[in-house]
Amino acid sequence: MTENQNPEQKARDNIDALLKQAGWVVQSAKKIDFGAGLGIAVREYQTDVGPADYVLLVDKKAVGVIEAKKEDLGHKITEVEQQTEGYAAAKLKWVNNKEPLPFLYESTGIITRFTDGRDPKPRSREVFNFHRPETVKEWLSQGASLRRRLQTIPALNPNHLPAKELHLRDCQEIAITNLEESFKADRPRALIQMATGAGKTYTAITSIYRLLKYAEGKRILFLVDTKNLGEQAEQEMMSYVPLDDNRKFTELYNVQRLKSSYIAKDSQVCISTIQRLYSILKGTELDEATEEINPAELVQPKAPMPVVYNANILPEFFDFIYIDECHRSIYNLWQQVIDYFDASLIGLTATPDNRTYGFFKKNVVSDYSHEKAVADGVNVGNEIYVIETQITKAGSEIKAQQQVERREKLTRKKRWEQQDEDEAYSATQLDRNIVNPDQIRTVIRTFRDKLPEIFPGREEVPKTLIFAKSDSHADDIIQTAREEFGEGNAFCKKLTYKSDEDPKSVLGVCAVDEF
Repeated sequence: MTENQNPEQKARDNIDALLKQAGWVVQSAKKIDFGAGLGIAVREYQTDVGPADYVLLVDKKAVGVIEAKKEDLGHKITEVEQQTEGYAAAKLKWVNNKEPLPFLYESTGIITRFTDGRDPKPRSREVFNFHRPETVKEWLSQGASLRRRLQTIPALNPNHLPAKELHLRDCQEIAITNLEESFKADRPRALIQMATGAGKTYTAITSIYRLLKYAEGKRILFLVDTKNLGEQAEQEMMSYVPLDDNRKFTELYNVQRLKSSYIAKDSQVCISTIQRLYSILKGTELDEATEEINPAELVQPKAPMPVVYNANILPEFFDFIYIDECHRSIYNLWQQVIDYFDASLIGLTATPDNRTYGFFKKNVVSDYSHEKAVADGVNVGNEIYVIETQITKAGSEIKAQQQVERREKLTRKKRWEQQDEDEAYSATQLDRNIVNPDQIRTVIRTFRDKLPEIFPGREEVPKTLIFAKSDSHADDIIQTAREEFGEGNAFCKKLTYKSDEDPKSVLGVCAVDEF
């Protein structure tokens, strides 16, 4: 049996638990001890307009109020915002509050909404839990709220110089300018759609630099969905030099790429895979192999354990989250990670879909397609050269009485068997459970012979990526390519996330060696 019985009182039990979880000492108005802790939450606190459900005090000073409602009023929670404002502006008993309290919450114990009264246009937003007393104390020491500080970010290009003089492309200048206007309008989510190769990461780093410098952002997360993307982002930050400072970005700000559950308290920019951040929030060990795979491809349980409050990484830990390749990794299970944090979200992608537009509330601050990038000379166009065989189009047939080589996929152990009856196979079965070596050779040889036509004027074989359907298929291609081009082992190599060789080194060799 609980202390409180009716629905509203049960909601207050849940609210009490949330407050205690966030580090508040919960007390009754009849037994107030202002020295019990840094943050005190007093129930039924007396004001000149009646008792407030909760008044929050930090360092013995009143800083906020909570309006409590029963769970089934969650759909009407915004209706009581005016009531909360009334208590925040009221005269409190026992303390001398001359101005309205700045931090306002409405909560059912299931959902909690928060308004920072210091914002230019205070607007409530849903938060995972109440902010900690330490957070509130830090906010008060800063004076202006983050959203008010965003209003003071100077124009990116006040003198209307060509973008290249800012070390930017036109599309990057437009994206950053529009994004900062979005911040000033208090839009919580924004989408940067920019063609591959147009410089999304450089754009993001420039924006991050300006947020840290001009808006005094405390900590920013650059979220990726594979380890490789995280390493690339880290390298770009290490080499980035802002226009107005001759020091590198990583000399000005502390950048940490998360490789374990440890997050340095002085980190100002964190780079993490969404898989690692999920494991940190859950307090579980991470199989590092999962960081090599796009999380959308990972098999998840039907009912995954939900993310819960974690005192080691608070919901208010990040001010902004930049989400790379946001079109593929922020849905279903993984959206829990995003929803946990009380942060503005900025998506980066070249290929948004309808879900992406919806998630970012159709606030597209950059719309720079591949076609525009080609027209601007940022990217080059592409041509499709199709090599088809009769088998890739229509499949084929294995005749009865024919001797057929059977090969195990993993061991590649071979045995010969006589085919009992005619067996047709489709093009989709090719290179999966049916291998026709002559078909592979025909495609490779055609590619070799047509190189002067595909790449006129080039004598060397260009760097070529061949996508295989399986490890076994890749081995068949490698052996055939080496034979058809008359080259050795270094000419053609297999590259997967499980490769023993460093993928970047393999690609680097391919980029500089000529054959």
